[in-house]
Amino acid sequence: MTAPALTAPRTAPAPAGGAGLPRALHAEWIKLWTVRSTGWSVAAMVALGAGLTTLVCALVAPDLAAGATGEPVGAFITWGLLFAQVTAVVLGALTVTAEYGTGMIRATLAATPRRGTVLAAKALVLSGTLFVAGVVTAVLGWLGGNAFLSAEGIGLSLGDDGMLRSLLGSGLYMAGLGLLAMAVGLLLRSTAAAVSVVLALVFLVGNLVMLLPGSLGEWLTKLMPGNAGSRIATPESFNPMLLDPWPGFAVFAAEVAVVLAVAAVAFGRRDA
Repeated sequence: MTAPALTAPRTAPAPAGGAGLPRALHAEWIKLWTVRSTGWSVAAMVALGAGLTTLVCALVAPDLAAGATGEPVGAFITWGLLFAQVTAVVLGALTVTAEYGTGMIRATLAATPRRGTVLAAKALVLSGTLFVAGVVTAVLGWLGGNAFLSAEGIGLSLGDDGMLRSLLGSGLYMAGLGLLAMAVGLLLRSTAAAVSVVLALVFLVGNLVMLLPGSLGEWLTKLMPGNAGSRIATPESFNPMLLDPWPGFAVFAAEVAVVLAVAAVAFGRRDA
């Protein structure tokens, strides 16, 4: 009598190269929204962006109506995004640096060995989240601030020149800032360092280059990421020397793409 032959249970073959982009997107979405920092960052963006815009419009509306400030009305309708952009930078950096801090990046790369797929999934989830959050923040700020402007007879409607573009552009700018911070985070692997570098580039360096003499200072001011990208998020600008909205955003997008490309090369070559 012979013993029955034992056969191994059949299992579905693992997909070559690990999970594809759809599964990677699902995984990144879960990781992004199961940490408290994401909810707090989005809430802070809305509170700072919409809240400060409403507050500033309430304070300056009488002076704007009287022509006492000499500033364009449209420059105030998304004013709060000046501070809300900090939250986009923080969230963008945390998207990658948090995984390096906890060591979870090794599990991520074990599930999806193709690092390009991982990077693409992170970028899509992050940019989509920040685009929606940026648009919602800008719309709420416009609704709140415009109530005070309209009471003075200087309100802005969606049909006014640059208004709709600025609301959608706020989302584009927030998404771009998040991607820039994510790329710097991949290079530095430190939340504090990445946030410090991007904020210094946007706020500090972008203003200091104005001090350079002649046309050099003027052009560097126009080309700095914060100055070039933020113009798309306002119907009118406080600084008439900046690039026009779409050319400025094209420059900003190109700068973000270059940093992302460098980060992708580093991400593919370095150990986790």
